[in-house]
Amino acid sequence: MTDEPLLRVSALSKFYGSRVGCENVTFDLWPGEVLAVVGESGSGKTTLLNCLSTRLLPSSGTASYRMRDGLWRELYRMSEAERRFLMRTDWGFVHQNPADGLRMTVSAGANVGERLMAVGDRHYGRIRATAVDWLSRVEIDEDRIDDEPRAFSGGMRQRLQIARNLVTGPRLVFMDEPTGGLDVSVQARLLDLLRGLVTDLGLAAIVVTHDLAVARLLSQRMMVMKDGRVVESGLTDRVLDDPRAPYTQLLVSSILQV
Repeated sequence: MTDEPLLRVSALSKFYGSRVGCENVTFDLWPGEVLAVVGESGSGKTTLLNCLSTRLLPSSGTASYRMRDGLWRELYRMSEAERRFLMRTDWGFVHQNPADGLRMTVSAGANVGERLMAVGDRHYGRIRATAVDWLSRVEIDEDRIDDEPRAFSGGMRQRLQIARNLVTGPRLVFMDEPTGGLDVSVQARLLDLLRGLVTDLGLAAIVVTHDLAVARLLSQRMMVMKDGRVVESGLTDRVLDDPRAPYTQLLVSSILQV
């Protein structure tokens, strides 16, 4: 592992008029590390994720990313075209609703292949073979490669969205409630798949979730947010087994009482 982080975030804040989206968030993310951002609805975790992924520009603060050549770039000083290219190549974004991250009217194979074309691959046979390989990795049968995502179940759509995001070998993946809205049995299968892929590929990831079980299974480190602010952070097992902030204690106890 490199001795430098992959992402450095300092005093990141987003305000909507007088309302706080997120405020004064500071952390480093290391290569291969999974960070869970947890909190109830309205805590600011999705606003933070959208700022980090440059889908939303912050009101103040900085976020710097270490590119593949080792040079640091300040994300909010990059051009829109540079940020879009980063999102198509070195980053991934897994939406809660897979329809937001897929093209629903083109085939499963085309959904995966589009990312490869974005990095310059134009060889149809190679693109299709890579798409077949990735569909297999996310447990979708090869004979579904020409089917459109609208013919898939919710769990299959989410697995296809994961394949679409990971096919270019990104170093950082943002996940917004990746198991939200799925049946419990489908969630378990998807989580097992995600954990295996993150480990095998050495991915860094930032996972937004309200589900502490998801956070425990996927992440090494956790940040707890309330009212747009980080109220506690640390190793995931430590935060969940020995919560120190009153709000974190309340979150953990509410799960235990269910």
